[in-house]
Amino acid sequence: MPGGSGSGSGGGGGVGARPGPQRAARLPPGAQPPRRDRRAAAASGGGSPSGGKMLPGSIQISGETLSGAEIRDICESLRENSVRLLSLRGCQLSERDFGHVCRGAAESRSLAQLNLNLGIVSNINRVKQLAEALKTNRSVQSLFLHGSPLTDAGLALLNPALSIHPSLVALDLGDCMLGDEGINLICGLLPPDGAKSGLKELTLSANPGVTSKGWGRLAIAVAHSSQLRVLNLDYNPLGDQVAGMLAVAVASSRTLEVLDLEGTGLTNQSAQTLLDMVENYPTALRTLILAENNISPELQQQISDLLSEGEEEEETEAREVTAREKNPWICQNNSSSQMVLMTSGLGDSLLAETEM
Repeated sequence: MPGGSGSGSGGGGGVGARPGPQRAARLPPGAQPPRRDRRAAAASGGGSPSGGKMLPGSIQISGETLSGAEIRDICESLRENSVRLLSLRGCQLSERDFGHVCRGAAESRSLAQLNLNLGIVSNINRVKQLAEALKTNRSVQSLFLHGSPLTDAGLALLNPALSIHPSLVALDLGDCMLGDEGINLICGLLPPDGAKSGLKELTLSANPGVTSKGWGRLAIAVAHSSQLRVLNLDYNPLGDQVAGMLAVAVASSRTLEVLDLEGTGLTNQSAQTLLDMVENYPTALRTLILAENNISPELQQQISDLLSEGEEEEETEAREVTAREKNPWICQNNSSSQMVLMTSGLGDSLLAETEM
């Protein structure tokens, strides 16, 4: 993990030092984007081999100053419903052009992923325009705003559109200068029953303004969420107290499969609590990331081994179910044949899906 990749690189959440201009999302060989935005770079699919060429169904530009002609092309493609992924990470565009893009996104019926990471939504006026677009749009499934100076006030303006959007399942608000009020709003996007669709993947990396009270509120929402599968809290100063709350949430959740706690100030105390949880309570959890914490390698390995054992047991049961389906005369009197295990195949995270 590169140095300065956590809250130190963007703990304040502003849009100061950002990666230099690069055409498309593909980086030079051997290079990697900062940790704080790496997920979204992966999600944008790597860019086109020819630099900034716009691929069918995908427009991916990174770190460029966009011309009026480029904006017109983007908006035309959006209106023609020929774009499924629009990624403008770290690009510079005028207020007027940002408004054009928002109106194009509002009209699009094909847009599934919108990546505005690294400071594009840089003021309240842009937040309002994005909110208006999302109120009209019905197709966006993944929204990335990582590294935007959103603040709680900005999220309050955006939240009504997020809460009523019929398709949104993945949201990245990492390094967005959020506090406890922002977390309270986000909890509303994690409904406790299946009557209302909610987020399946949530990223809140590098928001150090959130206190233990805010994280506690989130833990309660996660425990009762009927949808959430992936939660990324890396590079927040959580500490052992919050980790204990999260352990209870994970033990209660029926859906959470991935929890990222990298660089969150945890110690062996947290790890022991998490180990006890994994060892003694059946959970959906399959991946727990604890790197860059003051946790012994032995404890990390024990947790990893237990999670792996659970996954292997699921795979074995799934194979047995498949075998019984192929030959209905097998194990008809075995009570275990009544149990059908559904696996989601979450190895490919929603934030890494570019064709949905």
